[in-house]
Amino acid sequence: MENRKGAVITVSAPSGTGKTTIVKEILKEFPEIVFSVSATTRKKRKNEKNGVEYFFITVEEFKEKINAGDFVEWEKFYDYYYGTFKSYIDDNISAGRPVLIEIDVKGALHVKEIYPEAVLIYIYPPNLQELEKRLKGRQTEDEADFKKRIERAKMELSLKDRFDYLIENKDLNIAVSQVKSLINNIINKENS
Repeated sequence: MENRKGAVITVSAPSGTGKTTIVKEILKEFPEIVFSVSATTRKKRKNEKNGVEYFFITVEEFKEKINAGDFVEWEKFYDYYYGTFKSYIDDNISAGRPVLIEIDVKGALHVKEIYPEAVLIYIYPPNLQELEKRLKGRQTEDEADFKKRIERAKMELSLKDRFDYLIENKDLNIAVSQVKSLINNIINKENS
């Protein structure tokens, strides 16, 4: 029997677009998908758990892992480091399990360089004004971080055409349904 590799699927979006909510719905619908938990040096928010949303590590630990080549991609933004563990992805796809990576735009493009077969999904807001409204509504950033996120969103929106699939999140239920359908097709294609 042929040894099949699992699919690598990334979901990216500017901060505040609904990416995390959509990913949570995908994981409920598809229990066979393994979620790739990234590492970060930012502080844990009150509703987050270490090893669930992120692996929260120190800057020193992160730099050691960079030097050891442990990340398939990493980046520093908003004064914090974020990275995706290569061994985690490799172990799961080698075992035939699809891996879902919730990742920033630049990270997704780097994943595609390492895993050319990866499927990149981009979630985008209806417009920048709606994104600003959503970010302010979250109340998770101070004014300086809010401005950084808006500037980054502009850069990320300029790269969306480099993704395999684009999904507008104007209505969350519709966006979730579209991403579920897309993921279902990817998984069924992998198993056919």
